[in-house]
Order: sequence, then C-alpha cells, then structure tokens
Amino acid sequence: MLHSEEELEDLSEEEILDEMDNGFQSRDSKIFQTFEVLVDRNWHCRHEYEHINSDQPAGGGGIQGLEGGTKSRPGLEIESENQHCDDCDETKKHDRWTGEFKTAVTAAEMPEDVKNDILDYYGHRDAIENRERDEHDLIIDHRVPMARWGEEEEAISEDISDQEIQRKFQLLKHDIKGNHNLLKSRACEHCMETGERGTPLGIKFWYRGGPEWPEDVPEEGEEAEIGCVGCGWYNFDKWRSELNQHLEETVEYVDEEIDLEGTLLEESELTAD
Repeated sequence: MLHSEEELEDLSEEEILDEMDNGFQSRDSKIFQTFEVLVDRNWHCRHEYEHINSDQPAGGGGIQGLEGGTKSRPGLEIESENQHCDDCDETKKHDRWTGEFKTAVTAAEMPEDVKNDILDYYGHRDAIENRERDEHDLIIDHRVPMARWGEEEEAISEDISDQEIQRKFQLLKHDIKGNHNLLKSRACEHCMETGERGTPLGIKFWYRGGPEWPEDVPEEGEEAEIGCVGCGWYNFDKWRSELNQHLEETVEYVDEEIDLEGTLLEESELTAD
C-alpha cells in the first residue's frame, strides 16, 4: 500500500491503481472509479464522474470517501475549486489529487455494551419520527459527521456516561422503508460542498446560527462542531424542541371558521346542494 508522494514518482497510473487496489472493496465500486479519474493528479471537472452513475460524486462514496480513507488505506489530499470547463462551456467544480496522502479518518470500534447503553438511553426511539423501533431498524449516528472530524475517533470507553451519549450520538431510522442516516449524509455532504446548512424535511430553521456555514468556523477538526450546532441533522430532538418553542412564542392562533375550499369536504357540500 502506498503511503507517500515519493512512492508514486516512478509508477504509472495503472501501477498506482494496482498498488492501491487492496484498499478498496472492489474495482467496480463507485469510490474506486472516482479514484481512477483522479489518479493522474490533473484537474478534472465534475462531469467526468458521470459514467459512475453517482448523484453525489463529492460524497462519502466519492471524493469525501477518498479524502477520509479507511482502516485499510490512507486518505488522499484532494483539492477542489471552481474552474472553467471547455467541454461544459461553463464554470464548474473541479478536483485534483495532489499525490499526497494523509492519516485516515475512521470511527472507533463500538463495544456491544456501549451500543446497548445508547439504545437503552434513548428507549429505542429514533430522533426524527420519535417512534420506538426494533434494534435492527435503528442506526447509531454520530452527531458530527465523520467528514468533519479531521482525525480518527478516539477509543470509546465501555463505561460511557449518559452525558457522553447525549453529546455524541443519536438514533436514526434505518429500515426497509427509509434510511434517515443516508438522508443526513447527503445533507452533510451538500453542506460541506456548498456551505449551505441542512434543512431537515425541507424546513428552514436553525436554533443556532443561520443558513450558511459560519465563516470563522473551520470546516474540519474539533472546532467544526460549532458550525453543526443549530442544524436539525446534528441534534433533531433539540431542533424540534426549539422549533416548537419558537412557534409558541411567535404564532398566534385565532378561532375562526376553517376554509374548506379545495378539499373533499367542499366537494361533498356542493354535491349535497
């Protein structure tokens, strides 16, 4: 496995792919195909990933996944900036692998006892729909997305406290009818790429900050969590509570006749007449 730019100097692109091959699940995977585009270390427009059939080339299955690395391969230093593309005849996001590697950003192994403690702490209830679910229909979600960490997660203590559970984790639905963890991942990928913070369920509300990532907050590392606070994907329970409080303080409900226009009840009244 390659670990330094110096090791690339005398290798062809195909030799680099062969050397890195064992770090990927398959050469048919979207993330490996993304690496095939970037292996020449030149600038590439985002349209060059279209053959991969990925709606999120910058996400965890593409560029962010390459940057983060895994336990079996290092992360890659990838630059991204807007440039003019002659093929598209417009300015679009371009990416380039610098040829440099970095320490992989991976999650620590979670002991089974800790998993059970987290499930019990939240009463097996998912944060978004607030419904009690079977264990196999839930996923333990890190509040701060891995792409923001900047380094490997420290080992998780088997004596984890309720306070630490509340600070770091929440439960999300992950069953055959819906994967809220995937929805969050897409929102976080969009936030990292554009600076536009998440809007769960399409609701534009943030209990801290506003719609844009704060300019004075780093995009990665320990302090990046500051920019996540206030987003519903970061802490849906608090987001819902703060939204309800905001509505109670600002919305005045008035007793008035309910307009039935455009409803089935209106059609029933017309038929009766």
